[in-house]
Amino acid sequence: MATSTELSLEILPSDPLLLILSFLDFKDLISCSYVSRRLQELSNHNPLWKRHCQKYWLLSESDKAQRNQSWKDLFREFYSDLGRYIEHYATLKRAWDDLKRYLDQECPRMIISLKDGVKEDELNAIEAQIGCKLPHDYRCSFRIHNGQKLVVPGLMGSMALSNHYRSEDLLDIETAAGGFQQRKGLRQCLPLTFCFHTGLSQYMALESVEGRHRYEIFYHCPDQMARDPSAIDMFITGSCFTEWFTSYVHSVVTGGYPIIRDQIFRYVHDKECVATTGDITVSVSTSFLPELSSVHPPHFFFTYRIRIEMSKDALPENACQLDSRYWKITNANGNVEEVQGPGVVGEFPVMQPGKVHEYASCTTFSTTSGHMEGHYTFHQLKNKEVVFNITIPRFHMVCPPFRKSVVRTGSASDVSHTSWNDEENSTDTDDYEDAEQGGLGFPAPSGHCPRRI
Repeated sequence: MATSTELSLEILPSDPLLLILSFLDFKDLISCSYVSRRLQELSNHNPLWKRHCQKYWLLSESDKAQRNQSWKDLFREFYSDLGRYIEHYATLKRAWDDLKRYLDQECPRMIISLKDGVKEDELNAIEAQIGCKLPHDYRCSFRIHNGQKLVVPGLMGSMALSNHYRSEDLLDIETAAGGFQQRKGLRQCLPLTFCFHTGLSQYMALESVEGRHRYEIFYHCPDQMARDPSAIDMFITGSCFTEWFTSYVHSVVTGGYPIIRDQIFRYVHDKECVATTGDITVSVSTSFLPELSSVHPPHFFFTYRIRIEMSKDALPENACQLDSRYWKITNANGNVEEVQGPGVVGEFPVMQPGKVHEYASCTTFSTTSGHMEGHYTFHQLKNKEVVFNITIPRFHMVCPPFRKSVVRTGSASDVSHTSWNDEENSTDTDDYEDAEQGGLGFPAPSGHCPRRI
């Protein structure tokens, strides 16, 4: 009768055991090191910790060589300093690295404005100062970079019209703490961004109070018809810091937001929003302006940027000049307004082979969404009697989700995309008609909005 051989870790070859250990997470790997002397030796195998250093701390071979440490020692060092952020660090560090790499190529002066990360005790001191706990992902990001210096242009994007300009800085932790809100309507809210020109900020709710969800991020929007100044509606821009920041970075580094005059402009371009007629192509990008909008009364302000380009392969005799525009503007209720007028923002661009003409204008809706489409009328320079239309593709404008003030509703409202049955439709403002902005105030609901020349 054959003698049975007792299976023991001590007699098993190392390679299959190391393969099994390579599938374990760092916590399980550490646990295995307490099982037996053999597993303790194997769990110290340097290549096992290389994977975890790359996964959690984004460390490379050059980082290891520079520090002259083993992979396990590197992991231990980073974990002792940043271990509480291990679920967030790689995502946020990668976003910061991608953003800096992109800005270094496209708008390097923004790199100079970034501040070095803060220490753990500084974040603890801020929490003690404001009396609220900061979310781990927010703390983690500020360990990497402590926002930026208060400069223009701001890291979090810009927008410009003829007499309106916005550029949002990402606030450092000290400045943010100085703007921490305890007043009714914005209790327990921490500003993340700030614009010098408009006073606009995006806030993060640190507690679930006054109808807000904990850690959601929003633009505050005072109720223009309420007597109570604490009646503040919210345009919601993120459910948490990580989602808010990484989605913005993705839009920047993938070219979703254009770089104009060394600034990130927060125009969104739908790739299908392009129309070509003959030699001329028209494309449109849009943006919602919360600082010029209100939920109550319903007044939603959008700007659009149009690019008109004549093919470089067009024949020289096809050179032409824009005479007029026609718009068909439809709100979410299906109400239609048609607008015709000379030129675009007071200009009559001449198009020649390879030439590009861009301009920005704006419109308002009394509903949360709407769309525009139309055409430009051109004449040939060589023969002015030859007149033709160039299609402007349909483009949609939708405001972000919003939540109404509990002061007005009496209870925490769900996020809404409500459309109002209002007779007011929309206003095309390619003409020279400027609204009175009233400093940092909102335009009147029935007024024309400014346009950029």
